[in-house]
Amino acid sequence: MTHAMEAYFNDIVDAVCKTVRFDSSLKPAEEGCPFGKETADCLNYYLSLAKEMGFETHNYDNYVGEVIFGEGEELAVLAHLDVVPAGDGWRFPPFAAVINDELSAGGVPGVKIWGRGTMDDKGPAVAVLYCLKALKDEGFRPKRKIKLIVGCNEENGWACLGHYNKVTHMPEEGFSPDASFPAIYAEKGILHFTARFPMADPPFRSLSAGSAANMVCDRATAVLTERAAKSLGTYKNEFPDTAFSFDEESGMLTVKGKSAHGSTPECGANALGAMFAFFSTINADCKKVYDLLFADSLGLKNMRDETGSLTMSPDVAAFENGELLVTTDIRFPATHKKEEITAALDKAGVRFEVVHDQAPLYNDPNGRLISTLMRVYNKATGKNEKAIAIGGGTYARALKCGCGFGPELPDEEATIHQPDEYITFDRIRMMSEIYYDAIKELTK
Repeated sequence: MTHAMEAYFNDIVDAVCKTVRFDSSLKPAEEGCPFGKETADCLNYYLSLAKEMGFETHNYDNYVGEVIFGEGEELAVLAHLDVVPAGDGWRFPPFAAVINDELSAGGVPGVKIWGRGTMDDKGPAVAVLYCLKALKDEGFRPKRKIKLIVGCNEENGWACLGHYNKVTHMPEEGFSPDASFPAIYAEKGILHFTARFPMADPPFRSLSAGSAANMVCDRATAVLTERAAKSLGTYKNEFPDTAFSFDEESGMLTVKGKSAHGSTPECGANALGAMFAFFSTINADCKKVYDLLFADSLGLKNMRDETGSLTMSPDVAAFENGELLVTTDIRFPATHKKEEITAALDKAGVRFEVVHDQAPLYNDPNGRLISTLMRVYNKATGKNEKAIAIGGGTYARALKCGCGFGPELPDEEATIHQPDEYITFDRIRMMSEIYYDAIKELTK
């Protein structure tokens, strides 16, 4: 039997493409547009679509939007329309929403929409909206008030939800279609800090690396001193999956790596790490940076529990006024506290500032929310899986009882926060079916 969502498939594809064509990465604030005009335009397109469907909508000052369906005890579905910067290395324009059936880099077949945000998180946000429409069209009357909340600053600090909590109230329970399947009962804590390292006689005159704190650094550049340029001639780069190029006329060293989500640095290749592996061979201060942030001289990665080990990804760097500034993304196990990390940095004499942090999330895997979502997922997939824990941080931790739920699958090619992000038509169908059934089960 054809699932109820199949009739809406073409409309979902069209709306996903339209949202992807907005470059909703963080831009300087404009009047009435706290995260840039294109992000506000994307939000307004999404809300206008919901309004055309007959839903009550709210735009809270272009920080965050809301779609309302039903009455009663509240259930939140938390998605976002902002994206990380596109970065380099795309086969197709990142904001063109190209549709074709070319194989992905990992050999994945099938028709795809290519573009930044297709999986993270515009595709799921659009799919959930059409799930509400399908339920409404068939005459379903939810016994709970569904609040589909779409933020515009999830990737850069959650100011959107901060504003939401000032102007209205957040439901206690819900899920976020901005992670992976199956249901996620626990998430690691997040700590972003910027450390300052004085540089005595540095081997570079200028340095710039990375584009976002939660993206593995895929490009780093530095103008070398003559002494460093000479040393580069005999240096052999052995940092995995990175490449050096040097322009003798400008003295510019460019290191290229591979981006990945900051919560899974093992999936990328850190260009900044490769650069400082080289610098550490010719400068003592650079060696301190490398040992601390890449070689983990403090042993922070030994921190571990059922949610996994601590991960550390130094992703953004700049050289200013004789100091090297490095922003690092740490994801720490859910049963630990950020103070364990900051205390270790203090003890080591590191000068740093916390720029963003989120406490871990931990929910009962046998509670109503998680067990319902797992029942829906296992029915749709024919599997018998259990809820999982992850290193990524989702909107779910904004809820008293929340969890991440899709759209990625374990062990599949990961493209979120990477070049050539895509969503397959098969994934659109799968997640639409799952989200439809999940919302219905949680509100009937």
